Amino acid sequence: MTDTQAMALALAQATLAGAAGEVPVGAVVLKDGIVIATGRNAPITNHDPSAHAEMQALRAAAQALDNYRLPDCELFVTLEPCAMCAGAMLHARLKRVVFGAADPKTGAAGSVIDIFAQAQLNHQTQVQGGILELECADMLQGFFRQRRVKKTLSTSLLCEDSLRSAG
Repeated sequence: MTDTQAMALALAQATLAGAAGEVPVGAVVLKDGIVIATGRNAPITNHDPSAHAEMQALRAAAQALDNYRLPDCELFVTLEPCAMCAGAMLHARLKRVVFGAADPKTGAAGSVIDIFAQAQLNHQTQVQGGILELECADMLQGFFRQRRVKKTLSTSLLCEDSLRSAG
């Protein structure tokens, strides 16, 4: 499976997350080019701050292989990992991490900090960004644009209601 094909599968997971009202981030884990696990954002649905797409995919991969160490695996995710997810990826000893869009607010693979570049860590993971970057960024930007429109509409409706009540 190519990197582009794997990221397209992660984008499909992101679409499912967005449809569920979650921030649309998706992930897949490959071993020897075969998908062994998928994940999508679910912190709201699961009432779990750690239920990021990457964490969901890592948990599923560990279960599939009966091992929390995933040294022969690659993880593809639509958004640059945060510090929590980057730490879990290093702990799992992934061979490679590939992300789509950079995250200038919480990215821990180079945008804000680079946890993967810490030479003193006992495991080094290859990291590559920018696979289907535009598609990944467009999905996220569209989600947040729609969320802002809904918030503006809600605020407008509340203002109208309060004006009616006052009159």
